[in-house]
Amino acid sequence: MIEFEKLSDEQLIEKVRSADQELYTLVVKRYQDKLLRYATGIIKDQDKASDVVQESFIKAFINLKGFNINKSFSSWIYRIVHNEAINLIRKHQKEVKLPENIDFKSKENIEEEFDKKEIVKNVQKCLKEIPLIYVEPITLFYIEEKSYEEISDILRLPMGTVATRINRAKKILRNLCQKI
Repeated sequence: MIEFEKLSDEQLIEKVRSADQELYTLVVKRYQDKLLRYATGIIKDQDKASDVVQESFIKAFINLKGFNINKSFSSWIYRIVHNEAINLIRKHQKEVKLPENIDFKSKENIEEEFDKKEIVKNVQKCLKEIPLIYVEPITLFYIEEKSYEEISDILRLPMGTVATRINRAKKILRNLCQKI
């Protein structure tokens, strides 16, 4: 399995499609935490986000034959999670609370950890106040570290729109967070 871990996403998907479907577990391992973080940012509920990610992996596996190897697998799987999350939001049409417990791995400095938790808590409060059209691109850019091109592909928006929404989100967040 170790040699397969060195393959690019697209090469690994080609192997899954043509030879060994069990290699899909490597795909899940690569993306599970990232996709869960992204879905939680949209849905604001870790349990529901976990369900969305699991359902997305199932849908992606079923539709692997339709994936274009010449495109980015990362953008494709994020798009599936995005669609599932939006479908869940539309289905329930209500805000779900953000998780209260955020675990920081660094335990070196209690004051620093407290400050980080307060900053994250304040940013999460601010993110709850801005429209979803701004939450998605800013989360993908700053938290998921996606490029404008990848965000454009995931959200199916022109790159100029992505840039505009990220800039507007930053301004809105700055104004909101300064009030807190």
